Amino acid sequence: MSTHDADSAAAAPVRFDTKIAVLLREDLETWQRLNVTAFLVSGLSTQFPEVIGEPYADADDVAYLPMFRQPVLVFEGTKETLTTAHARVLSRALPRAVFTSDLFTTGNDRDNRAAVRAVSTAELDLVGLAVYGPKNAVDKVLKGARMHP
Repeated sequence: MSTHDADSAAAAPVRFDTKIAVLLREDLETWQRLNVTAFLVSGLSTQFPEVIGEPYADADDVAYLPMFRQPVLVFEGTKETLTTAHARVLSRALPRAVFTSDLFTTGNDRDNRAAVRAVSTAELDLVGLAVYGPKNAVDKVLKGARMHP
């Protein structure tokens, strides 16, 4: 391999066979979109350590926490789009996290979990859904959603 070929290979974009995606309900306020996204993706690294890259450091050798090794794609859709995506993610048994409208009124983890537990699956008032898995499967779950502007 020539030096040029090695440089090209090193500069080639990294492709992932998995996808991390968040689907938000389109009627959320900006602060809610940010909050829901942060909460939804927070659980992935605890269940799937392979999604986390190496720690960061700046030129002065100050250390920073590792982050996801791949992008988190954010989508939006109607309430119906979320309900359909939720049914699809369950039927495919993909790893998922949910955020319901009730969680905007709670103030701690215990109450958050209790709020979700109190509602049947079909009755969840979803405002956000995170999913992780093979790209094709995640794409099928998100069919009908659009990229967040």
